[in-house]
Amino acid sequence: MSVKYSQLKAMMAITKGSLKAVFRSPSAVIFSIAFPLIFILVFGFIGGGSRVSLSIAFSAETDTLNPIYPALKKIAGIRIVDKSGQALKEDLEKGRVTAIIDIRKSGIENPPYTINISSSEAVNPQNLQVLQSILNAVIAGINQQTFSNTPTIAMVNSRIEKIPGRVYRTIDFILPGQLGFSLLSAGVFGVAFLFFNLRQQLVLKRFYATPIRRPYIVLGEALSRVIFQMMTAIIIIGVGHYAFKFTLVNGFETFLTIMLLSFIALLLFMGFGFIVSSLAKNESSIPPLANLITLPQFLLAGTFFSIDAFPTWLQPICKVLPLTHFNNAMRNIAFEGAALSACGKELMILGAWIVVVYAVAFKTFKWE
Repeated sequence: MSVKYSQLKAMMAITKGSLKAVFRSPSAVIFSIAFPLIFILVFGFIGGGSRVSLSIAFSAETDTLNPIYPALKKIAGIRIVDKSGQALKEDLEKGRVTAIIDIRKSGIENPPYTINISSSEAVNPQNLQVLQSILNAVIAGINQQTFSNTPTIAMVNSRIEKIPGRVYRTIDFILPGQLGFSLLSAGVFGVAFLFFNLRQQLVLKRFYATPIRRPYIVLGEALSRVIFQMMTAIIIIGVGHYAFKFTLVNGFETFLTIMLLSFIALLLFMGFGFIVSSLAKNESSIPPLANLITLPQFLLAGTFFSIDAFPTWLQPICKVLPLTHFNNAMRNIAFEGAALSACGKELMILGAWIVVVYAVAFKTFKWE
């Protein structure tokens, strides 16, 4: 009696063999695990609790007719957040906003204005010291230019009102970027080299001699990459959380949400790999093609610092890149405890990229 050929068993056999090959590849281990961990270790040890950007908001009661207000808005190193009410309070609690500035008339002649600062425990104290120094420098400049006959136009209240908030560490910003870098590198370089070599070594052609169908061949090889990369994601998150206190707000629930987001992003990045493997004429042409995809995202997608630090004309380009939206979504999930459904904008953009990338991949993919 003949036994029916199992496509699923054949696919899993391919997955098992390919996974063994991945673990035996030094380059796969280095790019997927070693490089991201090195960056995490470096920033984990030297970063402490430092913030990436300095942003402020003005209270609704702020006197906007005084000269301090427009002077602060002109400072290039300060980003003004245009929010109010509960939304502003939430940003302050989560460390998105460094401080809320309240400039009011003091009711006396000297000084005519008083500046009060509200912040949260989620903000690095060093940033508050920098902000106080900037305020005092602005006041001194105005005194010298316009109010030479007045001792000072304003006094900064040395007592900073703080509301409770989680401590935001450098690792909370850096680790999502490094995980994204690992997923992107593995998806593009790993898949590109894998399928190019399978064609060159006639492995795919040998598969044709077996009863296994073509989709199962691709799924088997792709599944091995997914399993390997999910394992590296667990390692990266585990080292960040237990060694450097990377924030997972809701514990294991947050971890599972991050893993699901990582899986979605990896599917997208593997699509880029399929395209590169098909366009490459020889093995030496794979790195240049892959770097055209990975390097701009590595540099411009908020891996090491916020895209707000880039020139205004460059920021729209940054916001188009898929890695930017993975990084943003992961930071919201990890530090703010957002559910995957709350990252609708990021998921829609990643989904749109998946549709476009796989449409191109299906059009260009070569079996021989």
